[in-house]
Amino acid sequence: MNKISVKNRATHAPARPRQRWNPTDLALIAVFAALLAGSVAIPGVNVGALGVPITLQTLVVSLCGLVLGFGRGVAAVSLYILLGLAGLPIFSGFRAGPAVLASPSAGYIIGFIVGVAVIGLLTPWALRARFKPAALFAAAVAGMLLIHASGVAGFMAKGMGLWTAVVTDAIYLPGDIIKNVLAVVIALSLHRAFPDLLVRRRK
Repeated sequence: MNKISVKNRATHAPARPRQRWNPTDLALIAVFAALLAGSVAIPGVNVGALGVPITLQTLVVSLCGLVLGFGRGVAAVSLYILLGLAGLPIFSGFRAGPAVLASPSAGYIIGFIVGVAVIGLLTPWALRARFKPAALFAAAVAGMLLIHASGVAGFMAKGMGLWTAVVTDAIYLPGDIIKNVLAVVIALSLHRAFPDLLVRRRK
């Protein structure tokens, strides 16, 4: 009797967060890092005097957090950045190498990691919320604001005043809001198709 009860409990045990990465997790990290690298193939739109282009990178960063969650999302973005710093021409404008960290884009590149971390942390909550689209969008916006805050800090590190840096950064906000809407639509579709993306069933 006890054995049957234990077996039934194991069969009907609830989902739990992923604790270890399996080959599928590693493949997803690699795929999203490649997607982030490939996003620079679409020419960016240069705006402002500093020449920081509007690209699809922030769309993919949001997707990394909304689809992969915290750990794998941070890993995918970090892998992308490490490969770029190692010399692969996968930053905007097909730039590469450590010199990118001395460019006006440096703040945004560093902010990608902070942004995806926050989005990934908020995503499990958002998927449990009553209004998932709104909750996922809120998570994406939270990460976006941190990316922009890092971008402002990067501008100031180049000698720009605070107000000027904020105004310069504001140029990118409307496009990023639209990209976050697209990221939420894509993420919702993926989570419907693959409901166990962020959880693993007990065996």
